[in-house]
Amino acid sequence: MTAPFSFRLIASDGTARRGAFITPHGTVLTPAFMPVGTQATVKGVTVDELRRTGAEIVLGNTYHLMLRPGAERIATLGGLHAFMNWEGPILTDSGGFQVMSLSQLRKLTETSVTFRSHIDGTMVELTPERAIEIQSLLGADISMQLDECLKLPAPRAEIERAMLLSLRWAERCKRAFESAPPGRALFGIVQGGDDTTAPALPAERPRYLMGVGTPDDLVEAVARGIDMFDCVLPTRNGRHGAVFTRFGVLNLANARHRDDPRPLDEESAYPPARTYSRAYLSHLVRVNELLGQMLLSSINLAYYQGLMAGMREAIAQGRFAEFRAATREGWARGDIAPL
Repeated sequence: MTAPFSFRLIASDGTARRGAFITPHGTVLTPAFMPVGTQATVKGVTVDELRRTGAEIVLGNTYHLMLRPGAERIATLGGLHAFMNWEGPILTDSGGFQVMSLSQLRKLTETSVTFRSHIDGTMVELTPERAIEIQSLLGADISMQLDECLKLPAPRAEIERAMLLSLRWAERCKRAFESAPPGRALFGIVQGGDDTTAPALPAERPRYLMGVGTPDDLVEAVARGIDMFDCVLPTRNGRHGAVFTRFGVLNLANARHRDDPRPLDEESAYPPARTYSRAYLSHLVRVNELLGQMLLSSINLAYYQGLMAGMREAIAQGRFAEFRAATREGWARGDIAPL
């Protein structure tokens, strides 16, 4: 459990990259999609089911976990891996995005960001050093620096100001990270709105596009050289009856699915997508049954993992362009209902 973090490129096809990174809790193949475990759980999906979807790494949220149950409490309980019963790698974000999006009252200075908890109104100060301390207490394999996450679009001068502050905070995070247990990694965050691009990044380092996105986003970003992603979309959409498939997005609340005995996708590698009928899943959605939310969340995650695996294989075989075109053609063609 002390293997140092490392990343290596295995193959490339144009600007699309296939690689792998090693963490103290295992190896992750890239391009990789990380399910989001905001509250030390991927909503509606057990860790056993999460493994069956093909997920190799999950994301934990520093902002939420620092507020409850608390990083120190999780540390005394053995760290986040033991706490949520996940044996694989964990990446934790810094909390910067949630401070921006969830806190009604916040004050930003050179030293820190102070915000009011959305839970009980308590005022909390988060410094770059504290952000690293929290992530170390959680036991994250990969920690993120604290940054100022601007709401975009924004004036160029404001973007530049936030970028420079984030760079200064990155230096403080790096110094604080020097006392972290061996084998873990600290990722910096590239700020700059849409003025900074992947070709400017070092080829020997993993490239992580945070909070993205739809299947189309993933394919297009991989085509541009991105290696890692996270997003709540597959589970959030699943909880609302939308399922991602090779035919595009299906809304199971639509009437056309009520009498359809077909599975979602008879060719899916994930059993629930092959064994439950559309009519049954549509029924679960319509009656707001918890099982429907759980099944569609895991089916969506499995689709995302299958999409990433397909891109990895296509890159290795030098046929990424063909895979990209065929995948997009399938989404555009859609699913033709039986007569």
